[in-house]
Amino acid sequence: MVGASGFGNWARLAAQQSLTQDQLLQFDTFGNVSLIHVTDIHAQLKPIYFREPEINLGVGENKGFVPHITGADFRKAYGINDGSPSHYALTYNDFTSLAQTYGKVGGLDRVATVVNAIRADRPDAILLDGGDTWHGSYTCYKTEGQDMVNVMNGLKPDAMTFHWEFTLGSERVNEIVENLPFAALGQNIFDAEWDEPAELFPPYKFFERGGVKVAVIGQAFPYMPIANPRWMFPEYSFGIRDENMQAMVDEVRGMGAECVVVLSHNGFDVDKKMASRVSGIDVILSGHTHDALPEPYLVNETIVVASGSNGKFVSRVDLDIREGRMMGFRHKLIPIFSDVITPDPEIAKLIDDQRAPFKAELEEVIGQTDSLLYRRGNFNGSWDDLICDALISEREADIAMSPGVRWGPSLLPGDNITREDIFNVTSMSYGEAYRSEMTGEFIKVILEDVADNIFNPDPYYQQGGDMVRIGGMAYRCDITKPQGERISDMTLLKTGEAIDPAKTYVVAGWASVNEGTEGPQIWDVVESHIRNQGTIKLEPNTSVTVAGI
Repeated sequence: MVGASGFGNWARLAAQQSLTQDQLLQFDTFGNVSLIHVTDIHAQLKPIYFREPEINLGVGENKGFVPHITGADFRKAYGINDGSPSHYALTYNDFTSLAQTYGKVGGLDRVATVVNAIRADRPDAILLDGGDTWHGSYTCYKTEGQDMVNVMNGLKPDAMTFHWEFTLGSERVNEIVENLPFAALGQNIFDAEWDEPAELFPPYKFFERGGVKVAVIGQAFPYMPIANPRWMFPEYSFGIRDENMQAMVDEVRGMGAECVVVLSHNGFDVDKKMASRVSGIDVILSGHTHDALPEPYLVNETIVVASGSNGKFVSRVDLDIREGRMMGFRHKLIPIFSDVITPDPEIAKLIDDQRAPFKAELEEVIGQTDSLLYRRGNFNGSWDDLICDALISEREADIAMSPGVRWGPSLLPGDNITREDIFNVTSMSYGEAYRSEMTGEFIKVILEDVADNIFNPDPYYQQGGDMVRIGGMAYRCDITKPQGERISDMTLLKTGEAIDPAKTYVVAGWASVNEGTEGPQIWDVVESHIRNQGTIKLEPNTSVTVAGI
């Protein structure tokens, strides 16, 4: 099998810093099947800034392998020039200055332009959405996902799969899915009562493309009832179900599939493991962990493609399928530089129509930031430091906890903070900010549990996002230790005292998966805090010591 990546064409434009749309879209058409992949858009209709992670640790067999290298190490691995567009798009260093040079990224009207250009070149290209689409913004929250449904319908995908969508509640999800003009796939979405495949979510769909019979199999996020509130979708169960995946691959092959594509929301390491266990998959289009890789990752005969998040990238994959086999591929990770790509006028109008009823609320300025606000990274991000500060001050708590979710755009120093910006990092259907009392022992149990979700050496046991963010407390985490032994040196910052296992502390947090959680909505808590502060200035967070890297 022969493979090639066209990423280098825009990676080496550092000297001129004057990218053109034609350069971004340039592609040597190849083979007979084209796939277009977007994933983890998180309801970002408009261009944004998005800083890639500084810390993305791999454990076990994945230690030191992509996507678990960042910054200069990542650039070295892919031959990326410092200061180049790809440095800005794919790594975190010098983010503020490069953002000022290259501008915002994303915007679904720009994504539409890229999709349309690929379709002009390859009219029967298959557009696939990896999920986490109907979640993550003010308008998405207010319309229960309808804004995203309307805009994505305008892009005309061929299929999608799911994760955060289910936090709209299964009744709303069912209502939307029943009216979708494209396939809603999930081989691992089962009826919880009968443990049978859920009828509303077929496992696969066939497409005839370029004289080739292509089967696309959907894989929804396996750990939905663990990472998100089970009570919101009680009639469904999920899981990895790789034995069923193998059965589905065998079934579609038996029905004449010459090419098998898995549209996945597993996360990259889980997809790598699945590719090693399930035979007969040609391509896995990976989602959930928001990784953006300029080249596919090869596992046996399967290529794994990672297309980033927030509308920041579109992947194009051309396949040469002959005699029922993938003989070669050509791939390009296309960065959506918003200032370079001309918006599609039809989709731009559609986006503005969704936002128009909420324009005043979206644009209201709540405060300013003197600090770079970002989220991504295994341990902390400045957005979550701000949220934790808000929880401690507004809820009069000793310690704050903010979930280690990966979604949420960045803001540059000097930017206004609008209500839209706050919702972009807090919007969810269970955003109540609780205030409770916890013993030091229980706080450690929570940290140990979340750490095992991230740093368990077996990807199939990695069920969380990033590490829960902590305010008001310092701790040490040794990622090489077994469960129950990773967390130590817990200290209350305001007194400098060690956390006493037997003592009770007031803890404020949000996004509890427990039904009936009470408290003000987190976006209101954060808005009040920012109004009180006026201008946000955050000191570097040095409260987490990471060992075993």
